[in-house]
Amino acid sequence: MAPAAPVPGTGSGPGPNPDPDPDAGSGPVRDPLPDPLRDPWRDAMRLALDEADAAGPAGDVPVGAVVLGPDGKVLARAHNEREAAGDPTAHAEVLALRRAAAATGEWRLTGCTLVVTLEPCVMCAGALVQSRVERVVFGALDEKAGAAGSLWDLVRDRRLNHRPEVIHGVLGEECARQLTAFFRDR
Repeated sequence: MAPAAPVPGTGSGPGPNPDPDPDAGSGPVRDPLPDPLRDPWRDAMRLALDEADAAGPAGDVPVGAVVLGPDGKVLARAHNEREAAGDPTAHAEVLALRRAAAATGEWRLTGCTLVVTLEPCVMCAGALVQSRVERVVFGALDEKAGAAGSLWDLVRDRRLNHRPEVIHGVLGEECARQLTAFFRDR
C-alpha cells in the first residue's frame, strides 16, 4: 500500500509552497501551488518581516507584527522592543495591538487581523483574546513557547469567551530563517 499524500497546510510533507531547489535535478522550476488560505496574507507578512528587521539593532529578537483593519488596511505595525525599552511586555504583538487600539479609539479590535512572524506566546495570546481580534496569522511555529497551537492553544480554548481564527505557516520558512539567523549570530 502506498503512503498517503501529505495534506497541504498540516505540517506533514513539504506543504503547498515548497521552495524550489535549483540543485535538485533537471526540469523546469514550477511556481508554488496556490494556497487560498495563506496567500491573501503574504503581503501583510512581508510587512511584518520588514518590521522584524527593525528589532535587530537594539538586540531584540526579530519579531514583527501588523494589525489590519476590517477593510484590510494597516492600522499599526510594531516589532519587539523588550531590550530597547527595558519592558518585558514589549512584544511585537502587544505593541501592535496597543497602537491599533489607539488608532481606532477602541480597545475592541473587532474584525481586525494580527499578522505576526512568530507564533504568539501565552502573554500575547491572552492579549489577542482580550482585544477581540477576528484572526491571528503567523509565520513560524514556536515549539518552546507558542500558545496558538504548538505548545499550548490558548487562543482557541473553548472555555474562553472569544476565540480568534488561527492561520499559521504564512511565509513560515522565511520567518523561521530570520529568527534562526538572529540566534546563530549571537
